[in-house]
Amino acid sequence: MSHKFFDLTFTPSVKAAQEHYGTRRNYARFEGGEPDFHGLTDAENDFIEARDGFYMATVGENGQPYIQFRGGPKGFLKVLDDRTLGYADFRGNLQYISVGNLGANDRAALFLMDYANQARLKILARVDVKDAKDAPDLIEKLTMPDYKAKVERAMILHVEAFGWNCPQHITPRYTIDEVRAMTAPLNEHIEKLEREIEQLKAKEKLK
Repeated sequence: MSHKFFDLTFTPSVKAAQEHYGTRRNYARFEGGEPDFHGLTDAENDFIEARDGFYMATVGENGQPYIQFRGGPKGFLKVLDDRTLGYADFRGNLQYISVGNLGANDRAALFLMDYANQARLKILARVDVKDAKDAPDLIEKLTMPDYKAKVERAMILHVEAFGWNCPQHITPRYTIDEVRAMTAPLNEHIEKLEREIEQLKAKEKLK
């Protein structure tokens, strides 16, 4: 059974590089037979819905790759079914490079990062771009009610393959919310000690 992600990414030049660096034999065992992609599983779905941002790569007509970061509240990238993702595309710098690239080539690659846990999910997809005025029902489904941003379009991602990356070179980083969660027990302990100190001071004054 072949690995669908490798089927799409292991081009002849990639295989030549693997041969040159001595890894071709190891990866060749993932080729041949029916592709193993049968849709996103609960593990991928949970990971996707917990993210507050991702990186998306597209390619222009001149072959120039372009990477864009998209962020929002946790869960703004929604799992519509086991092969489809969607998100409301908010107004940005008005350059429309990704949107323009997708008009000529609908292929995209996504990197979803969990820096705190040193995890990375790669997704290959084809993207449908739908202007907000042409897809009001879809926009309503994808919009985050409490997030103040102008939605210009809906982005529908038809997932073709995914792969999890080795974590060894991912430097851990933490959001403010993650830092607050990690330090909450310490802060509670400090507050407890401060209360005890104030109580002891009060007792000393009564002596």
